[in-house]
Amino acid sequence: MFSNIVVPVDLAHEAALQKALQVAADLAKIHNAAICYVGVTSASPGVVAHTPEEYKQKLENFAQSQAAQHGVQASSHTILSHDPAIDLNKALEKAISDLGADLVVMASHVPNMSDYIWTGHGAHVAAHSKASVLLVRA
Repeated sequence: MFSNIVVPVDLAHEAALQKALQVAADLAKIHNAAICYVGVTSASPGVVAHTPEEYKQKLENFAQSQAAQHGVQASSHTILSHDPAIDLNKALEKAISDLGADLVVMASHVPNMSDYIWTGHGAHVAAHSKASVLLVRA
């Protein structure tokens, strides 16, 4: 049913992703699908990495760690953005399309008042992607 799963990740909040990572790995095993972990960074030094190259390496290490831990085929895809806070939704849309994903598994927060004013990233991806989207509440 699914062959190419994309999982957006924020390496600064890896602990909050555990449930979504497990769901993605379980689905990959069931469907014999590959997982691509997608991360967005900027050229400016950040909490996770000082350079885009360092971020790319950390994301690849994360993907290989997930592959070994869960016994799945995994890769990584780094997106360089001038302003991830502004560009994140569009960057994810493009990556999902470019990578040919047929399923996106995203961690999500419990809805709160701000969701009535601003759409969350998961809701935006679900509304604008041709791929199926599974939002996993932490």
